[in-house]
Amino acid sequence: MEHRLISAIEAALGWSGAEQLGKGFVRGSMDDPTLVSRIMTPNRLLDIAMRRSLNRPQFRCFQKGEEVHPAIYYTDSVSPRGQSISMVNMRSLGRLLGEGATVITDQANVFDPTMEVACRALQWWSRERVQVNAYLTTNDASGFPLHWDDHDVVIVQLAGEKEWEVRATSRAVPMYRDADPNSTPSDEIIWSGLMRTGDVMHIPRGHWHQATRTGSGSGKSLHVTFGITKRTGASWLAWLADWCREHEIFRHDLDRRHGTGTDALTEAAAQLVSERPPTDFLDAYEQATALPRHVPFLDILGPLDAVVCTAHFPPQIKERGETVDIVASGKRLTLAAKALPALRLLLSGRPVELEQAAAVAGAEVAEVAEILVKEELCAVLTPELSSGYTGLVTNAGS
Repeated sequence: MEHRLISAIEAALGWSGAEQLGKGFVRGSMDDPTLVSRIMTPNRLLDIAMRRSLNRPQFRCFQKGEEVHPAIYYTDSVSPRGQSISMVNMRSLGRLLGEGATVITDQANVFDPTMEVACRALQWWSRERVQVNAYLTTNDASGFPLHWDDHDVVIVQLAGEKEWEVRATSRAVPMYRDADPNSTPSDEIIWSGLMRTGDVMHIPRGHWHQATRTGSGSGKSLHVTFGITKRTGASWLAWLADWCREHEIFRHDLDRRHGTGTDALTEAAAQLVSERPPTDFLDAYEQATALPRHVPFLDILGPLDAVVCTAHFPPQIKERGETVDIVASGKRLTLAAKALPALRLLLSGRPVELEQAAAVAGAEVAEVAEILVKEELCAVLTPELSSGYTGLVTNAGS
């Protein structure tokens, strides 16, 4: 899926693909001023908070380096029938932001179609799961203290300015579950400075960093952090542990007293390692992801006139002579080979208007689209979902 944000990130960081992800700290700036406001604005972020029932930790507020108690900016909205729904009290939140505060929206891709589409494009690009958090800071509020993340991050400054400090790792490639707590920051500062609107930064896993507007006076900062969690050797071994249960030798009790059978167990483990290499694990990982949420297609609500592929990762299209197999999200579909042009279009990750697509991929495109929507590899292109692609991803066939 070609996405303007990915092209802009690659150009800013000097990348030509996802191969450099996690390799080293790098920063740059996008040369497309219209793109940053298209991705997210402070007011749109606050509108999301106003219109949805968000709860901690999805939506949090910090002031003076400490988390503000939710009771200060949450209110139970009571319906005429006495039903209580927790909502952000925008008046209270506005007062906090006026004083200087930071609000954080975790997994903004769940609530905003533009963020959803951006994350999906980054997943197709990186072949890893991606989520995005949004950070709005006002006046001279501080941010999180010096810390490190257990995943790679790509940070895009969308509005205003924020002061950053990035340090080297104090433990190579630390993990969330690790043999060392990695609690001592490195003294080596790699970069410190101001992130301005349009700036992009890649911080690999384990690099210590902090951001703040302390001392900056009146103003604002909005940035989004795309968290990209790559698979590790430990991930592969955990996957192997699940596979070992298929073999009887691994299901037997270990002989604690005599230690018999350990040679056979070691040999069986070595055999399992050779049978299921890391490449098999990476392929299986993509297929193990659950199907994403989407609006179901109901013909009683109207005809199917536009769709888009919403699989977490690019579906595999395998030609088999007179048939073609589609493999994605743990599903395998087999269709006649004549459906191949329609499949390539519908599974491109770009919105498809079916009436226009028929001229490119044949009259069967509508029937194939119905199958893919029924199998949940494609979703109905509602106006709301379509807004996440507008100006960022071109329609397929156009």
